[in-house]
Amino acid sequence: MRMRAISQNSAGGPEVLHLVETDRPVPGPGEILVRVQAAGINPADWKTRARGRFSTGAVPPFTLGIDVAGVVEEAGYGVAIHVPGDEVYGMPRFPHPAGAYAEFVTAPARHFARRPATLDAIHAAALPLAGLTAWQALVDTADVQPGQRVLIHAAAGGVGHLAVQIAKARGAYVIGTASAAKHAFLRDLGADELIDYNTVDFAEVLRGAGLGVDVVLDTVGGDYWARSLSALRPDGRLISVIPPDDTFPADPRAGFVLVEPDRAGLLELTALVEGGQLRVVVDTTFPLEQAAKAHALGESVRTTGKLVLSVGP
Repeated sequence: MRMRAISQNSAGGPEVLHLVETDRPVPGPGEILVRVQAAGINPADWKTRARGRFSTGAVPPFTLGIDVAGVVEEAGYGVAIHVPGDEVYGMPRFPHPAGAYAEFVTAPARHFARRPATLDAIHAAALPLAGLTAWQALVDTADVQPGQRVLIHAAAGGVGHLAVQIAKARGAYVIGTASAAKHAFLRDLGADELIDYNTVDFAEVLRGAGLGVDVVLDTVGGDYWARSLSALRPDGRLISVIPPDDTFPADPRAGFVLVEPDRAGLLELTALVEGGQLRVVVDTTFPLEQAAKAHALGESVRTTGKLVLSVGP
């Protein structure tokens, strides 16, 4: 059987993405076949497209896409936790290619969880990678506790806006860096204090207040690493989701987290969503065939929340 998918044959700009017809995958033992309803778009997608190579070494032709929301079409040998008809979501196989920009994907059954009852497919597809990144950094790694001061960079972004809410759900005092135009949005999500990175140095603001922070979640990188450390308490943690380079500080308080497929984490995110503590914000939705246009918008850094491809019914 055949399906539609977005493919690229070379490295380059958004224009290298094109719609193709290809064979529908078949689930192996322990896997499910998911009919994709929506696919989230992440910075990792356009970075992979531009360099023409996955971090695992896979080269074109390939299909991008990490976040999936859809319906189980078929359960492979030995799968008991999902049955055909289940509405599921997840970020399967990461950091290996999942091929979510397509009408069907296969992946291990435990890379998926049942979709939150209060989310449609579009919003569910926006949650897995960004939500799990925030959860694994703030909860699994930093173990954020009530009353701690948590600084979240790019707080209005895909990871940031979810991290603000997760930290608040843990009882933290949340400080976010964002442009002034996005402050009202972040206050509505629960941020306690906001710093406009366009007009002031966040590190100077925090040092000037005489109060360090317990945890920093960095989604920016570069000089933000050293500046964040200067605002951190002696026993604090700086957690970056940006792969370190030779400028990454050699400081025991600083570490890098690479998100992993995580059914338990998805279930925690589901509980927060269904409990009204986590709202997923989608900036713009595009049909599958407009993946190139979606990438162009994503790279413009003018979005609030997530971009999503609408794939099928």
